[in-house]
Amino acid sequence: MSNTKEKTKYIRPSWDEYFIELADTVAKRATCDRGRSGCVITKDRQILVTGYVGSPKGLPHCDDVGHLFKKVIHDDGHITQHCVRTVHAEQNAITQAARRGIALDGATLYCRMTPCRTCAMLIINCGIKRVVCEKKYHAGAESEAMFNEVGIKLKYISEDIQQYAGQNIDNSDIFKDRD
Repeated sequence: MSNTKEKTKYIRPSWDEYFIELADTVAKRATCDRGRSGCVITKDRQILVTGYVGSPKGLPHCDDVGHLFKKVIHDDGHITQHCVRTVHAEQNAITQAARRGIALDGATLYCRMTPCRTCAMLIINCGIKRVVCEKKYHAGAESEAMFNEVGIKLKYISEDIQQYAGQNIDNSDIFKDRD
């Protein structure tokens, strides 16, 4: 009896796909339901360190006590709100490397979306040379420009923009009392 079904050939993920999938697994440890992000930092295809969104050691987590929101007014006047109770996944990965004496010079960082401005500055200063993001961040243009200026290679798996529930605030009456 012959086998008439063709066997589907298994295709291994690329290194970038593999490490992005690992970052998604790391994100499962995150403690803020608005941004369950993870980060993996590698060098020479070896994992150096991981990090996820969570409160600083010893402080309460969003999942336990709720969010700590701050409003941000952007250059174009629109307002967004951000939870500031937690440390970003990239920041946690970088601080984990520092605590363990792991040099990140020449490394590649994998994360959910374009790093924010603060994370971008940390990435630049610790010598990371390549950043791979699953998606774009709605306010990532400044980080993209900084990476470009210093020669950090930036790659997106998808051109989609990461969105958060309740991210944008109706600011139609914010300046109504200014007349």
